[in-house]
Amino acid sequence: MHIEGTLTKWNDDRGFGFITPSQGGPEVFVHISAFPKDCQRPKLGERLTFEIEIAQDGKKRAKNLLYPGRPIVRPIRQSDLHYRHEKKNSVRQIIPLIIVVALVTYGYNKYNHHTSPEMTVTAQSNEAVTTQFNEKETSTSFQCDGRTHCSQMTSCAEATFFLRNCPNVQMDGNNDGVPCEQQWCG
Repeated sequence: MHIEGTLTKWNDDRGFGFITPSQGGPEVFVHISAFPKDCQRPKLGERLTFEIEIAQDGKKRAKNLLYPGRPIVRPIRQSDLHYRHEKKNSVRQIIPLIIVVALVTYGYNKYNHHTSPEMTVTAQSNEAVTTQFNEKETSTSFQCDGRTHCSQMTSCAEATFFLRNCPNVQMDGNNDGVPCEQQWCG
């Protein structure tokens, strides 16, 4: 049988309080576990309906509390949380994939747009090396910008352009006219 009452004392830190029954009588102990699992904290002065049970120590305590003045809120089920978690994880997995695809596409387009000339190196004698270029694009796509070392280049064609056209480059250690032999033009 449900009894009506008012929450007259509440210790939120410790999770318990007392209900004063509307029909009179002594206060009834109530623990936070007796309240509905609707994620709303109990409030002083709030009307409640409850049942009474006798605890192991022989004292009365409230159980099966309801809030007649509050709208019914459906508690969050574990399956709802699992679905939301899966949805967040799938979005978190898709975003890096989209980024990788975008980077690969950008790199592919950049590579195709910026084709380097093919270079063939033919040794005619021990000291003389002839370099021939099969020009697929004009050398105007490169410009001197202060880079002087092989580690700053992105291709053999770029290194060759810098060696032929830019001042103070340090890319031909053996002065044979072939730049960056160990990194790009080897």
